[in-house]
Amino acid sequence: QVQLVESGGGLVQGGGSLRLSCAASGRTNNINRMGWFRQAPGKEREFVAASGPSTYYTDSVTGRFTISRDNAKNMVYLQMTRLKPEDTAVYYCAAARYTVYRYDSLTSYDYWGQGTQVTVSS
Repeated sequence: QVQLVESGGGLVQGGGSLRLSCAASGRTNNINRMGWFRQAPGKEREFVAASGPSTYYTDSVTGRFTISRDNAKNMVYLQMTRLKPEDTAVYYCAAARYTVYRYDSLTSYDYWGQGTQVTVSS
């Protein structure tokens, strides 16, 4: 089993920046891909970014968000810049054992964190 704990969410003004962190513990040697998803009120959970073996982003965050990993510390980060009100959502960290499946599909991920709220004011 793998446990994921997100942190770093909060309230930020539009145009601002925020960095989310995700700490992984447990059997992390089985993890080959880490991802970030988000869910806005009344909407389905959607893919944001993933790392492993390459990095992937959804179009709406490309050029503004950066995913990075520190494998030695079992950490994954999401640096978010030029935030917009439409980025407001609960952000979830996810971990996948296999990379053969789609990086942007929820069902490709085996473990999930509890989420952290990001609110961007206009």
